[in-house]
Amino acid sequence: MSKKLFSGHTLRQIRSDFGLSQVEFARKIGLSTAYVNQIENNNRPVTASVLLTINRIFGVDLSAFEKNDLDRVVQDLQEIFADSQFHSASVGRQEIHEVVTRAPGVTKAIMDLYSALRTYHDREAIEDDLAQQSGAGDEGLAPRKSAYDEVRDYFHYMDNYVDSIDRAAEKLAHDIGLNRGQSNFDALTVWLGERFGLTVTEFPDYEGTLIRQDDYTRKIQLYRAIPQSTKNFLLGSVIAELCVRDLISEEVERARFKTHSAESIARLALRNYFSGALLLPYDAFLKTASQCRHDIQLLSNRMDASIETICHRLSTLQRPGSMGLPFYFVKIDRAGNVVKRHSATRFQFARFGGSCPRWNVHQAFEQNSNKFTSQVAQMPDGVRYLCVATSITKHQPDYRSGERRYALGIGCEVKYADEVVYADGLAVEEIASPEPIGVNCRICPRDNCDQRAFPAIDKEPFIDSGRRGIVPYQVKAFD
Repeated sequence: MSKKLFSGHTLRQIRSDFGLSQVEFARKIGLSTAYVNQIENNNRPVTASVLLTINRIFGVDLSAFEKNDLDRVVQDLQEIFADSQFHSASVGRQEIHEVVTRAPGVTKAIMDLYSALRTYHDREAIEDDLAQQSGAGDEGLAPRKSAYDEVRDYFHYMDNYVDSIDRAAEKLAHDIGLNRGQSNFDALTVWLGERFGLTVTEFPDYEGTLIRQDDYTRKIQLYRAIPQSTKNFLLGSVIAELCVRDLISEEVERARFKTHSAESIARLALRNYFSGALLLPYDAFLKTASQCRHDIQLLSNRMDASIETICHRLSTLQRPGSMGLPFYFVKIDRAGNVVKRHSATRFQFARFGGSCPRWNVHQAFEQNSNKFTSQVAQMPDGVRYLCVATSITKHQPDYRSGERRYALGIGCEVKYADEVVYADGLAVEEIASPEPIGVNCRICPRDNCDQRAFPAIDKEPFIDSGRRGIVPYQVKAFD
């Protein structure tokens, strides 16, 4: 190993997964209990011999020790501690890293407490708005994380990869014979008929639903006008319910969601995950993506899947021992709301508030659908990313229906740029001044940004009557 590897949190997690005490774990790998304790508390590095022993005895993929799996948690806590309206302490990154690595339970408690505080704070603002509109507040608001945020965090901290679901989908894709010449739609409909006695038909007029399933008549009906790739995806979600319901239940139970609403959303998300993994089985997709240099349009055409499904699948290729490039993926509506966010990178999405206006994902709305643009951007931590953005327009049933348009963003660190077609012509290594982007204005340290919407929450704005720039105020740190 070229550098000392302090990965006590990973060792602790492996020991916990196998239900072993420190004494039992130390005995199995031939070390003293004191030595294991020092490694878990990051007082000693994990040596190559220890890694090989763990791999031999427990079959653990050694890449688990190399992943920056705590970076995103550290960055989440940095965002929390930057919010000085709830505390007056100055907490540095090193202190945060110590808490995250040594006390993961405390870390989780801090994040939950802050989420509750933010909800109370936002509740007051909402009640003020309601009072102005109707003269009364809504007493039904509860100080808890939303169900959608619970599910988002579940996928976020799993690197958007669910091994049991992914492998089950890959096996079934092989059994069905997908991507072997005939159309996936034909293969799926024939298999559903033979295995479950289900007939797949289509209906002509949109009546508020894209798919209808009638267990009594054993029929599945699909809205005729939607793209073929969407029909395939919907059938994949039905197959998930038929074939891996128990696996999904196990994953949901293991996640320990706090509400039934979060559980139901997670079940749908896992069915959709299965569908994507079924249509784009892991090994085949990983190989094709590499051969295509991650050309999203080419992958979409070759594998009969939508642009959005391809982007999402690229962000899931984190199977231990067979990892693809670590991508982030985000889907944003025209109001700036984040509909989906997943990341296998250190790229940090805002948990509260909007996102950076300098990020090219927002510019995607200014161009035609399915046109891709590239950008080399640098986050405040100094890491540079190749950011790719496009926009998509969903099917519009009739004239009266409003157009549904979304921006999609996908990207990776620039060190992988040679493997991505969208870096061609950018001269990535020669760009001296990459676009300076941040998580959002709320916590961005770039005080001189001319696109800043408002001051960072840990800074105090003041007006210099003798000077004025594009941004009308200057800032200083709170005393």
